[in-house]
Amino acid sequence: MDNYQQPQVNSGVPGHGYAEQQQVSPIISIKEWMLILFILFIPLVNIIMMFVWAFGEGNPTKKNYFKASLIWSAIVLGIYAIIAIILIATAASSTMN
Repeated sequence: MDNYQQPQVNSGVPGHGYAEQQQVSPIISIKEWMLILFILFIPLVNIIMMFVWAFGEGNPTKKNYFKASLIWSAIVLGIYAIIAIILIATAASSTMN
């Protein structure tokens, strides 16, 4: 059995000896995670690389992680925008009075 296949399991259904084999993603090494985290510390490069890793070719686990990270970033950016609008509206209304 290689690293990309799960072990065969008896499906329990007569006539169907084994369930379909699914491909398993390779494990991301500590070295690779260290490089990823280093790149994420660089301003502007981190945003570009998050999109590259989320929507490019590569490990599906890493792609899902960066898609989730981009979704969380969009949520936080939306919350910051709402807070900024409220603060600007409050400041504008207080200066008019």
